[in-house]
Amino acid sequence: MPDSKVIDVLLVEDDPGDVLMTQEAFSDNKLRNRLSVVADGVEALQFLRKEGPHKDAPTPDLVLLDLNLPRMDGREVLEAVKSDERLRKIPVVVLTTSEAEEDVVRSYSLHANAYVTKPVDFDRFIDVVRQIDEFFVEVVRLPNR
Repeated sequence: MPDSKVIDVLLVEDDPGDVLMTQEAFSDNKLRNRLSVVADGVEALQFLRKEGPHKDAPTPDLVLLDLNLPRMDGREVLEAVKSDERLRKIPVVVLTTSEAEEDVVRSYSLHANAYVTKPVDFDRFIDVVRQIDEFFVEVVRLPNR
């Protein structure tokens, strides 16, 4: 995949282990995409809106969003992103441990672009992140910023 375009990915995740696994997935698979990480929903919106310490943040091409976050949960972040005219075009993939049907239904009703349950197995987790990356880099046409 040497001709792959490079995209900016925002990971919204409060679990340091899941952050590390995602970073390793990018590193192990030689993914050239730039990964930014924030640990809660409030910081995610600051990042996306380029507020406070994130005033120079890149506009992400893709958001990987956990649902269970401190300060503001992922459902609230998703609702805020998809109701903001400047942000709604950014694809949001819910990447969470929840297998609850109500979380799946609510995420899609809030206009998530995909819902992925995190595998607990390290190798499978790496594979899932790689597949998400390949899909959004190689298959999907993303809007110009």
